[in-house]
Amino acid sequence: MLTILMGVLVGLALGLTGGGGSIFAVPLLIYVLDIQPQLATTMSLAAVAAMAGFGTIEASINKMVEWRASLILVLGGIIFAPLGVNIANRVSENFIVIGFTILMLLVATSMWYRASKRPDQAAVVRVNYRYSSENDGAICQLNDDQGLRLSAPCSAVLLISGCVIGVLSGLFGVGGGFLIVPVLTTVTQLGIHRAVASSLLIITLIGIAGVGAAVLQGRTVEFAITGLFILGGLTGMLGGRLIAKKVPSLLLQKVFALGVFVTALITLFIDYREKFMHAFSLIYRLSENMFVFDFYH
Repeated sequence: MLTILMGVLVGLALGLTGGGGSIFAVPLLIYVLDIQPQLATTMSLAAVAAMAGFGTIEASINKMVEWRASLILVLGGIIFAPLGVNIANRVSENFIVIGFTILMLLVATSMWYRASKRPDQAAVVRVNYRYSSENDGAICQLNDDQGLRLSAPCSAVLLISGCVIGVLSGLFGVGGGFLIVPVLTTVTQLGIHRAVASSLLIITLIGIAGVGAAVLQGRTVEFAITGLFILGGLTGMLGGRLIAKKVPSLLLQKVFALGVFVTALITLFIDYREKFMHAFSLIYRLSENMFVFDFYH
């Protein structure tokens, strides 16, 4: 039941914000369910891929997925996701936790900035699809039929972006939506809604590749726990979508960004609480000695 509940929390964040909620998965798996970081990243990646897969079906029905650009990104991700998994197998658990904490802080800062400076993008929820063309100076331009013209520079940028996203997915167990959507809206003329819809397909396929690479490299996957986590995630995602229709999207994005920031700080404190307490003790003793010195002089 606790595993399902943790999945519900992740799915709820995913459904409420329209993306990025999966970044809570790894801390919950590690610190609440007491799962080792390497295993937690694999389980998180499997859960993220499953949740995004259901969203991909809906986006495809609405004909919002840009298939060719997505598959180029996926190609880079599939090639480099095993590299991320391999790095995770070779580094210490502390490296994974600290690296993931830094990633969380960057995501929180980025989401808060977009909510403040680009409210049109922050207001996107994945169930609200519409066609739009933006970014006239993008490398990848749209044809008259709303499909992308995949020139050599356009394809190269998409492929390189997919490689970076693949490494991060394999290393930290994240879907990469927080990178995919900005990449698509920056280098292509896809509107934010089509970019978000396309990101679901990319997350699904790169996630599957990452999990497959982890299994092939000998990493154990607890399928029962992962299945329960996915079940909770899908339930929470559906509930989050219903709630998202009644709550201001800008407020949701800022609350989510704040939640990610606080979670990152808590994660950092849990791992280094002894060092923090020692530092606080030194500061307290130093300030106490300074007070005594000032009193006598």
